[in-house]
Amino acid sequence: MSNGKTVLITGCSTGIGYDAAHGLARRGWRVFATCRQEEDCERLRDEGLESFPLDYTDPVSIAEAVEECLSRSGGTLDALFNNGAFAVPGAVEDLPTEALRAIYETNVFGYHDLTRRVLPVMRRQGHGRIVNCSSILGFVAAPFRGAYVSTKYALEGLTDTLRIEMQGTGIEVILIEPGPITSRIRQNAIPHFERWIDWENSPRAEQYRRKLIKRLYEDRGPDKFELPAEAVTKKLVHALESRRPRARYYVTTPTYIMGTLRRLLSTRALDRLLVKG
Repeated sequence: MSNGKTVLITGCSTGIGYDAAHGLARRGWRVFATCRQEEDCERLRDEGLESFPLDYTDPVSIAEAVEECLSRSGGTLDALFNNGAFAVPGAVEDLPTEALRAIYETNVFGYHDLTRRVLPVMRRQGHGRIVNCSSILGFVAAPFRGAYVSTKYALEGLTDTLRIEMQGTGIEVILIEPGPITSRIRQNAIPHFERWIDWENSPRAEQYRRKLIKRLYEDRGPDKFELPAEAVTKKLVHALESRRPRARYYVTTPTYIMGTLRRLLSTRALDRLLVKG
């Protein structure tokens, strides 16, 4: 049975977005589940979801997706879950600036563009929820993840500011900060790594060989604290349905641990811990 509420979700082909789309649909939400590729949208439609393309790197695609969503909903939208993102593994000194531009287009600028397009709708109706999927790497750094870390730090800054600015409008702005979640982000990062990082000619080549290459290419099974994507969906449900949602939702044990250590330790002490991995 429908609860009459609508939500637009990005990055629904796999992982967090896929589970969120199906999980919210089961709870009675009318879900507009978007993916970059039409073939993924077709698969989701076969599974009973309403799905159409949305590519964060293409402003025309974003505009068309919002228009499609509003035409189906009669001009209203109760919630947006910004979720799609990718990673470019590599040391900061080996990261071409063009690679940073590319990852920001999806992980930051696309979120911002889509959010700005739905805010007028939510303002007119006097309510709405905007949930941005950040990461444990949105508040603590990790070696060889500088591109992804920097986008999530930027996203957190934009989200925190928007949350403050939206007070009194009826629009709630919320962060979800997962740690290790079962997804394809590692596999999906490989083409970006191979495109942008000349690791064999890096002064850190031996570090790549010992640490990153093995982790990136070998399927070692779940990480120690890894949780299924439904753990994120559970927090998303609270963010969307609670009368007073939190500003932040931690997901996975490492996120809670790092959140505590960041408050308790000095920067140098936390750095030493992060270097050890």
